[in-house]
Amino acid sequence: MNANMLSFDEALGRIVGYARPVHEIDEIDTMMAAGRVLAVAQHSPICQPPMDNSAMDGYALRVADVPAPGTRLPVSQRIPAGSVGTTLEPGTAARIFTGAPLPDGADAVVMQELCEHDGDAVIVNHTPKLGEAVRRAGEDVALGAEVLAAGTRLRPQDLALAASVGLARLPVLRRMKVAVFSTGSELVMPGQPLPPGGIYNSNRFMLRALLSQLGCEVVDLGIVPDNLDATRKVLREAAQGNDLIVTSGGVSVGEEDHVKPAVEAEGSLDMWKIAMKPGKPLAYGRVHGAAFIGLPGNPVSSFVTFLLMVRPFILATQGVSEVAPQDVTLTAAFDWTRPDRRREFLRARMTSEGTVELFANQGAAALNSTTWANGLVDIPADTKIARGEKVRFLPYGDLLW
Repeated sequence: MNANMLSFDEALGRIVGYARPVHEIDEIDTMMAAGRVLAVAQHSPICQPPMDNSAMDGYALRVADVPAPGTRLPVSQRIPAGSVGTTLEPGTAARIFTGAPLPDGADAVVMQELCEHDGDAVIVNHTPKLGEAVRRAGEDVALGAEVLAAGTRLRPQDLALAASVGLARLPVLRRMKVAVFSTGSELVMPGQPLPPGGIYNSNRFMLRALLSQLGCEVVDLGIVPDNLDATRKVLREAAQGNDLIVTSGGVSVGEEDHVKPAVEAEGSLDMWKIAMKPGKPLAYGRVHGAAFIGLPGNPVSSFVTFLLMVRPFILATQGVSEVAPQDVTLTAAFDWTRPDRRREFLRARMTSEGTVELFANQGAAALNSTTWANGLVDIPADTKIARGEKVRFLPYGDLLW
């Protein structure tokens, strides 16, 4: 391996280590906080549930009043959710509905399927136990308990939990501001005539969407031609007021690759070339105070390196406590007989049988492989895989969140 080339793990460690967490805090409505990163741990101002309540529709009663199945009890009151009953008199039952507070004196609920309505009484065909079908006050969340940790990237279920304990607003870190542009004189936007030698700019659409999905404020600086002065100019513009600059293309060693020398002229380049496939020419540096990550121009390389390198950097910068994607171990439904000196990430699809299959064309320009796949298989360097062996699979579901 080239002495100047970092291993994948070394590069990922550096990328995450370079992240400088955002400190500015916004307080926003809980309803609008999905995808944002919680700045301060949240504690519950109430216990949840706030009082003993019924876990189902049925009859609240005293266990001592039902010594055997078939016991008949007069129904003394009806307690729908949202109302509070009166103290339950001994020898009676209360018609109760899911979520309604348990009346004083009652110590169990028998679900309605085990009871028979009999005029103004109920026949209980079940011998209840103390606490049956009762949700106790605070059994889900105790008063003052931490409900959400700082650094949590808020999911829908996190917002539901916050709302359930009455938190109407949440302190979140401000969104990361990211400038993005593509390099290449051959690039043309969809909708325009495609000239000889031209290609449509797919990376611009992909990177904007990936950044937006991670909750970033995106500044799109368009397409920059293969020219050193033009590249330096747009880098200076991109550094103004943004936390990160993400580019695609121009980071290799060709005569028309100007991003690397432009970054070195305008700032510093701290990392370049990673022992991974696809995606070897990935650059990290800083330009006038903004972080810089240069992705390869091939669309698959750009996609994979974003998921595996840019995503963790952005999450770490946003204060997320856990940035590593979750992986699963699956059985290979393929043979991989062409090991590479670099660590490989192959576009793959998990099957309903719990195996994983590969897209036939693993070339760095085969963009349709990324839509066919539902994840990546991680192949260590210099490793062959035989059908039936276990492999590490990284589902898109985690890499794209």
